[in-house]
Amino acid sequence: MKRFKSLLITWEALLVVLLVVSVVIGSVLSPFFLSGFNFYEIMSNIMEIAIMALPMTLIIIAGEIDLSVASVLGLASVVLGLLWQSGHPLWFAIGVALLVGLAAGCVNGLLVTRLALPSLVVTIGTLALYRGLAYVVLGDQAVSNFPTAFTNFGFSPIPGTEIPWSGLIFAILVIIFVVMLHFSRLGRQLYAIGNNKEAARFSGINVSRVKLALFMLSGIIAALAAVIFTARFSSARPDNALGFELEVVTVVLLGGVNIFGGRGSLLGVVLAIFIVATLQSIFGLLNISGDIQTLAIGLLLILSVLGPNIARRIQVVIARRRLVAGSS
Repeated sequence: MKRFKSLLITWEALLVVLLVVSVVIGSVLSPFFLSGFNFYEIMSNIMEIAIMALPMTLIIIAGEIDLSVASVLGLASVVLGLLWQSGHPLWFAIGVALLVGLAAGCVNGLLVTRLALPSLVVTIGTLALYRGLAYVVLGDQAVSNFPTAFTNFGFSPIPGTEIPWSGLIFAILVIIFVVMLHFSRLGRQLYAIGNNKEAARFSGINVSRVKLALFMLSGIIAALAAVIFTARFSSARPDNALGFELEVVTVVLLGGVNIFGGRGSLLGVVLAIFIVATLQSIFGLLNISGDIQTLAIGLLLILSVLGPNIARRIQVVIARRRLVAGSS
């Protein structure tokens, strides 16, 4: 019974309640909210952010951050489009785009690990650098003459369902990342690094190598999101996913991951992803302006920093009271 009560006051439990409340509100405010088509829209519109949030979770738990993910997406999308426009096979263009993401993540990781620069400063710089490179590569043009099979992958749901193909990719990645974070030696290392980097180093963990691998993973996953984004909109543009980094960080922190590292779970992040997607759907169905939606994302970001800390403090207070009551 005590274990059940403690579970009820966890941040993940509060996120479940918030998700249920959001769905109820959406169904009351719009008769179209619970339709199959709207479910497809909810899933499609959040998938690139959701996919990039998975490696971001690992990076923040390790005490770092990557604000360049949306710019990596834009650069990889442009490279994909330019290679296809130049007559290269689509598989080759996708492969090179993934390598571009891997290289971009490697640059971030090397600057953080080899030069000991703060990841916040590094990735703010590369955010501008990679977006600028995208404009240099393609200018203000767009590539949109992609093959039908590729665009169908972005537009069409899995046959017989209302689930987009990107949703299947996300589900597979969630399983992989859950195993990595919660059931592997790497996951234990990430929590150790996030809690105390120096202690982790003295315990034999190669902190620099782990962090470099995380940034490279973030880069290649951002490039994968670029492939999905390009297919969904059938367009490769330098401004693709502009501003997405804010939403990626928001869902990770709203999911209960500590901005200072060492704490968090993928369950909370997945719940936060669907909360944000549900709220975006409600705003869209009610024709609420983009400015108000940006304001809501900003408020969610503030809540995502304050909320988990408040929940943990409540847990500490309850634990202390139980200890006092037990000793008396």
